[in-house]
Amino acid sequence: MSTHYVIEKRDFVRVQTDIPVRYKFLSRSVPIESEGIFEGTTSNLSGSGLLLVGKIPGMSWIPGLLMGEILIGVNLLLPSVDVPIKALTRVAWIEAFEKGSEKCGMGLRFREISKENQDEILKYIIKAQITR
Repeated sequence: MSTHYVIEKRDFVRVQTDIPVRYKFLSRSVPIESEGIFEGTTSNLSGSGLLLVGKIPGMSWIPGLLMGEILIGVNLLLPSVDVPIKALTRVAWIEAFEKGSEKCGMGLRFREISKENQDEILKYIIKAQITR
């Protein structure tokens, strides 16, 4: 009898959290009709990305998001910091929610984030793990 283990390879520790996120869709190659800023939340966060729960303007956006033609600029509102953490992200995966819900889950990886902002996220994650 053999046992198989699935090992997750992550660059950073991931913590379950509920943080407000403001985000905007950005693209140089795909016309973006919606210029608005959206509001969502993250249910988990790491030094390399986050799970964003929010809306996308339409189903037709999914290929552009998954192929990296549409990026997402995010502002994380960490409770431990006065100024929002800003980052440019790409969508790694999308998960649908219940039929009729306008929200979905998007796995975002940081594409551009300052060292200072990444350090603030890592401090938040360490503190969240200690106070569990």
